[in-house]
Amino acid sequence: MRRTTRLIAAAGAAALCLPAGLSGARAAPHAREAPAAPRAQAPQPTQGGPPHAFLFGSWTGGLFPVSAGSMTPASCLAAPTVIFTRDVVLRATVSDPVYLQRQVETVRTSPRGAELRFISQGGGAAANALGIEGPGSTGFGCESADVLHVERRSENEIVFTGCTDFPNPLVRCPSH
Repeated sequence: MRRTTRLIAAAGAAALCLPAGLSGARAAPHAREAPAAPRAQAPQPTQGGPPHAFLFGSWTGGLFPVSAGSMTPASCLAAPTVIFTRDVVLRATVSDPVYLQRQVETVRTSPRGAELRFISQGGGAAANALGIEGPGSTGFGCESADVLHVERRSENEIVFTGCTDFPNPLVRCPSH
């Protein structure tokens, strides 16, 4: 059986991949709502789940400094900087309104974070005079366009170590 996905646009900018059959539809009016989850709650890893599940979701910052308490869920989810899913990482750039997409090949975790290796797309794009990679670039400004080192500073804060395109920490977008 083949799983299909559909893209759902959030606030016209961010796209999240959900398995077919899932939707943002509200529960029936007679159904009881579950208590609200804490803000910016990280996904809990499940036994046998992917090792990088702690990264799943939308993150902001990285390109610019941000503090966790200064944003609303709507403003963060309207234009996140990075979106992690099981098989894909989407990233924003300063000069292009389209998210760049990298497909995850392998993930290796450590007590401090994770190393993601992406499927090689061959020949990296040249950086401009300011050192910013040009349109079509698929890297993160790291030593290799096909490797991303993620350091987990806390449940809701990560950094991309050694990546010039992301000099600041990233903060998980709050969910409520």
